Amino acid sequence: MPVPPEPVLRAAVRWLERLPASGAARVRALFMAHSEYSDITPTQYDAAYAWIRDTGLLVNLNSSVPARHRVFASAIAHGEAAWLADANVLVREPDELPGDALRAAAALGMSEAEAYAQVRGVWGKVDAAERVRIGAAGEIALIELLTGSVRARIERVAEWSDGFGYDIAVRSPECRVHLEAKTTLRRSRFALYLSRHEYDTMLRDPEWQLVLVRLAPDLKPVAVATVPRGWVAAHVPSDRRECGRWESCHLVVPPRVPLPGIPALGALFTCDASPLLTGRAGWPA
Repeated sequence: MPVPPEPVLRAAVRWLERLPASGAARVRALFMAHSEYSDITPTQYDAAYAWIRDTGLLVNLNSSVPARHRVFASAIAHGEAAWLADANVLVREPDELPGDALRAAAALGMSEAEAYAQVRGVWGKVDAAERVRIGAAGEIALIELLTGSVRARIERVAEWSDGFGYDIAVRSPECRVHLEAKTTLRRSRFALYLSRHEYDTMLRDPEWQLVLVRLAPDLKPVAVATVPRGWVAAHVPSDRRECGRWESCHLVVPPRVPLPGIPALGALFTCDASPLLTGRAGWPA
């Protein structure tokens, strides 16, 4: 749903401020009877109540978060903003806030700094949830490809624990390969998060491979590639002092870097192995 118009946003704040002390019927009667609230029409009050109900704001009416902040965050999270998925790149400081966010902030009497903080918080929650969803889909898709393409035992160890430092183990008498899978739906660039534990695992485990999985919108795999270990080592941050240590980093892999398929599995491929894994399908630029 789009970001509501200014009167509906203000009405939503009034609902959230008064509902903890009174039922909806009494609050609505207050809005209708007193001139103090007549700057907003009954239709707009009704639209605001339906909006806070549909976006889940009625679930915790006793939240300690100010009502205007809750309304703003919900408007951004549910506002179908195309920029939100890339807010960490597109909105790096308050003066880069998009027009819809600025209009909502102005309607609610929020400063640009307050709005920026809320946008960063909303993006963090949306991004984390999306990464979990897409990451799980990528692991499952990769396992399905492997199952029909290699002569080996395949285990999704990430289901047991996140302590391995990789997601999928491929084992056979000939060799073992440990795959850390990173997944995206995007075609324009491949951005990923690498934890310090995953990186440390790469350094001590010669069987560790960083594998990129690109999915179509229907979550079907369309491309698979491997990122060379040397490239990873050259682009992670450096710990400069004993008192500081990075624990997670954000990497953007240029299209020229990944090697199509998973070359480390070459000895295990069956005659009808998927071209996505053997590299014959290539990697989109």
